Amino acid sequence: MVSKIPTILLIFFMLLSFSFASPNKGKQYKPCKELVLYFHDIIYNGENAANATSAIVGSPEWANRSLLADLDHFGDVVVFDNPITLDNNLHSNPVGKAQGLYLYDRKDVFTACLDPLMEKTRDVSVAGGTGNFFMHRGVANLMTDSFEGAALRDEKVSQVTTPNCENIMFDVPKRHSSGYMPSSTL
Repeated sequence: MVSKIPTILLIFFMLLSFSFASPNKGKQYKPCKELVLYFHDIIYNGENAANATSAIVGSPEWANRSLLADLDHFGDVVVFDNPITLDNNLHSNPVGKAQGLYLYDRKDVFTACLDPLMEKTRDVSVAGGTGNFFMHRGVANLMTDSFEGAALRDEKVSQVTTPNCENIMFDVPKRHSSGYMPSSTL
């Protein structure tokens, strides 16, 4: 009988340790159902260098680098650093920025970097980020909210599905009296 007690204690402590190591015991995060943001894209047109937030860095030999190619923008590579606001007003205080690039390859299949401007909605992948979005991943649904010629367009970003959104809080930066806007990222 004495030799069975250590075996029973060993089994008891093993079962106890397995119950604490269960992955289902931690805090479970619910994904965001909807988070609506706006990013403002001002395309460089050859004259607005001070205001442009995106520019063509690569294009076909026959294309003009200061203007998007033709209607389908085939061959253009555009980099952007767009302010993100909580409404569709370009002059609102930004809560972050969207950074990356568009590749216009005009395939029939929508790729993560392709941005068909006139489609009603587009889904893009979200990977990484800074601030409250550090190491986040998910899917964002983009809709063109307004479009003013080839220079300015406002994108409405909604239905961002991302895990761990309980800690996402927006700290809207204040503008300095000099007009300088401090760098703020999502």
